[in-house]
Amino acid sequence: MEGGHNEVIVADNFFTGTKDNIRRWIGHPNFELIRHDVTNPLLVEVDQIYHLACPASPIFYKYNPVKTTKTNVLGTLNMLGLAKRVRARFLLTSTSEVYGDPLEHPQTEEYWGNVNPIGVRSCYDEGKRIAETLAFDYHRQHGVEIRVARIFNTYGPRMNIDDGRVVSNFIAQALRGEEMTVQVPGTQTRSFCYVSDMVDGLIRLMEGNDTGPINLGNPGEFTMLELAARVKELVVPSASWRMVDNTPDDPRKRKPDISKAKAILGWEPKVTLREGLPLMAADFQERLGLTDKKQQ
Repeated sequence: MEGGHNEVIVADNFFTGTKDNIRRWIGHPNFELIRHDVTNPLLVEVDQIYHLACPASPIFYKYNPVKTTKTNVLGTLNMLGLAKRVRARFLLTSTSEVYGDPLEHPQTEEYWGNVNPIGVRSCYDEGKRIAETLAFDYHRQHGVEIRVARIFNTYGPRMNIDDGRVVSNFIAQALRGEEMTVQVPGTQTRSFCYVSDMVDGLIRLMEGNDTGPINLGNPGEFTMLELAARVKELVVPSASWRMVDNTPDDPRKRKPDISKAKAILGWEPKVTLREGLPLMAADFQERLGLTDKKQQ
């Protein structure tokens, strides 16, 4: 939209999203919003399709695992069918969860993964794996132009405050004066990419000539205890944390190898965790209606 020459249609059923995130564009002549569930066919004329639909937080995808699988399978089929009909380029936002609990570290695109096919996270992990399969089969069988991004943990303003993923959990808990809940053992690692860097990577992938899959994420790796300490340092100095039970099939390590993104897209993240956390916290603070806790 900010490029000035694009017309954008957003289709969303608001299962995890909110209209507040796109309020600034409503009424703009180049913007259109359709309340739509991608598990049903969509008939529009477009040149590019960014298929981002799917709950990505364990809280939401475990709340309705069948719906999550339907979104990944039927939703992806419908969007690929649309891409085929109107000859649009199709970008799938897949996930680092296709690697499961990885036996290779860091994870390259060539790694096939270590995924439990019948666990409580499988609706998301295996759902995204079949979505990738469908994309490549439509590409091979029907000549659909595809781009596949494997997104690693991403954070930033406008995330759902009660999203259930670790960065939003820690910031919301700290701002509310609650103890941050660190799942045992606390030494499990994640890599956190700020949203503006991720958007830049997705646009570069869509506009480029490589089908992927390409890892998009920040290779900076932090344990959960290190993340909690960063939130304490940068957001609420009086914050504390406690250890809680872990969820089943929680990956022990997660770190992207972004060599392909660097070489093919000329992309690498610019915003550090130290820079990004306060930006996200300021947004959460405003939406929660709280005073500045940084001095406390």
